[in-house]
Amino acid sequence: MNDLELDTPALLIDKDILYKNIKSMQEYADRYKVNLRPHTKTHKMPKLAKIQEEAGAVGITVAKVGEAEVMAKNGLKDIFIANEIVGKTKIERIRKLSETIDISFGIDSVYQVNEIEEVFQGSAKKAQVLVEIEVGEKRSGIIEESDFRTLLEAVKNSRNVHLKGVFSHDGHTYKAESADECKELYMSSADRTLYFAEIAAEMGCEPEVVSIGSTPPFMFQFDIPKGVTEIRPGTYILMDASQANVIGSYDKCAATVLTTIISKPTKERVITDVGAKGITAQTRTKGLTATTGLGKMKEFKNVYIHDVFDEHATIYNEEFNKQVSIGDKVRIIPNHICPVCNLHEKAYLVSEGKVLEEILVECRGKLQ
Repeated sequence: MNDLELDTPALLIDKDILYKNIKSMQEYADRYKVNLRPHTKTHKMPKLAKIQEEAGAVGITVAKVGEAEVMAKNGLKDIFIANEIVGKTKIERIRKLSETIDISFGIDSVYQVNEIEEVFQGSAKKAQVLVEIEVGEKRSGIIEESDFRTLLEAVKNSRNVHLKGVFSHDGHTYKAESADECKELYMSSADRTLYFAEIAAEMGCEPEVVSIGSTPPFMFQFDIPKGVTEIRPGTYILMDASQANVIGSYDKCAATVLTTIISKPTKERVITDVGAKGITAQTRTKGLTATTGLGKMKEFKNVYIHDVFDEHATIYNEEFNKQVSIGDKVRIIPNHICPVCNLHEKAYLVSEGKVLEEILVECRGKLQ
């Protein structure tokens, strides 16, 4: 089937670009002799996770226990949940997963250690945890050295919790205004993570894993400091308009949303059949990742979505209006691909205009 014959809206993934993106990031990790553990919250598809592992990834990263369960059910055996897990119900689910796969997850408080200690009592395996270090994103993670030492003492005194390592997420690099600033933020974040890894070693908790990650620094292929053992980029596999802006090219954008022109009410206004429920209403407003509008029309220069309703996208562009007719199908490069994938039940793998296969977004909606 030709991809333009698909009903719309439809999430398309260009196979050739996809494989190039996977190969490039794996080669980068291999060059610095670090493990690549891609964050699969970007695509939420076990099929793509397996392709990443086949290309050399050591395992995968997920954001939620529900995602880990789906990935495990589909044969993924080495999973890290890069998030603080709180609540005995979730920890019990992780304990069950630990019976059949290698699974680790994030902590940043003694409260969590106490919960894990209780839930994993009697387990054949200890809970495998990594402490998150806050490196400037102003989100979760350890900030004060004293809190880190207290947390490590709690882990050392526990019977059922094993400290596997430390991890961080330098998400504030998305707002860097230049490559130089991005590098400065990235290096500062990596250095801070390594500093806490050294503290852990001094306390007799030598980290097996020192894990860092966000996509922008790795798109620039900055040096990876000695001592880092693992990187966790996510968006690189599919890319989107914001990440494309980092490198100044849309050539690596493997994912698009196919949409149909359904109305041309004025000489400027064009309406398509995908809205916030298919491409989101997200923008990025600062730095290298800053986006124009709510999505870029792939085949047209400087044509962007002006606004979205639930099921409609609105473009104001007289030249674009002249170039398209009602019934035409066009492709949108989303601003942020991660939530877009979560909105679609399936994606279509395409190559040179042909549909190769359907891929289910099996982790869609797994928020718990």
